[in-house]
Amino acid sequence: MRVVVTRRLPGDSLQALRARGHETWVYDEPGPIPASLLREEVRSAHGLLAMLTDRVDWALLEDAPSLQVVANYAVGFDNIDLAACHAKGVVVSNTPDVLTNATADLAWALLLASARRIPEGDALTRDGDFTGWDPRMLLGRTVHGATLGIVGAGRIGQAVARRSVGFGMRVLYASPRQWHEGEQNLGASAVSLETLLKESDFVSLHAPLNESTRHLIRKETLSLMKPNAILVNTARGGLICEADLLEALEAGFLLGAALDVFDPEPPSPNSPLLRHPLVTLSPHLGSATVQAREAMADLAVKNILAVLAGEAPPTPVQATLSPRTSGTTTTRR
Repeated sequence: MRVVVTRRLPGDSLQALRARGHETWVYDEPGPIPASLLREEVRSAHGLLAMLTDRVDWALLEDAPSLQVVANYAVGFDNIDLAACHAKGVVVSNTPDVLTNATADLAWALLLASARRIPEGDALTRDGDFTGWDPRMLLGRTVHGATLGIVGAGRIGQAVARRSVGFGMRVLYASPRQWHEGEQNLGASAVSLETLLKESDFVSLHAPLNESTRHLIRKETLSLMKPNAILVNTARGGLICEADLLEALEAGFLLGAALDVFDPEPPSPNSPLLRHPLVTLSPHLGSATVQAREAMADLAVKNILAVLAGEAPPTPVQATLSPRTSGTTTTRR
């Protein structure tokens, strides 16, 4: 069978497809595959290994009669129209678990860098403007003993919370599901989003992006946060209304923000957030370790191989269609 892979991947996991006799076509140019080329290549494909930058919708699927599986090289799947895949009988999978710790590590790296103003200090030193120790220079805020708010206590949110133990932090979380283990072992408290934003010194976003969470962090919710709080986002850029975030930073409503994801992505070179001294940036590096990215590729390939062999994939995205609407509710294994 024929499998389309929309980016070159680290490691040698694609060899497993070829070893099973599957023809494997890989887009080998810089940047995302153009939508027109993706449609052309998928017309004759049985499997698609897609990136989070690839939109898989009805228009793509209706011209791909042989497609059986879309393996998303990510945990999130907001780039995929699950209702359309369900209607076409196309199985969708994702790559949970294998990138949890890498993303949690990055969230903490951003939190600490923002709290201690590392990017500003780095630039100051490199530019030759560090003239010696000063008791008022680049004062940040203490992490130890502070309150950490986790928005979305899934695998990654939980991993971020566990890392707070060494900092003696109080943990709050707002999530659709109760996190019993965190409450028992970390003393984490389930609270409303409003309470979390009001009481947290650091807020880390780990919710999926969907209709109910888009611009979850906007003017109204930002106004609830402490003026010395720091916002961290390693989930999806669309969780934040960036114009409102910029306004809050300019007005002194926040001490800082640390962003690994953007809306749109990549951000415009003219975005004021890119030049704001209180914003710490990284270019969507949440899962960017050799181990995590190779494991993601391995898992995506295993999902494709299973479906093409007539078996259940290891990590399917389950979509349950609402009887009253064409939308879907989703769960991730």
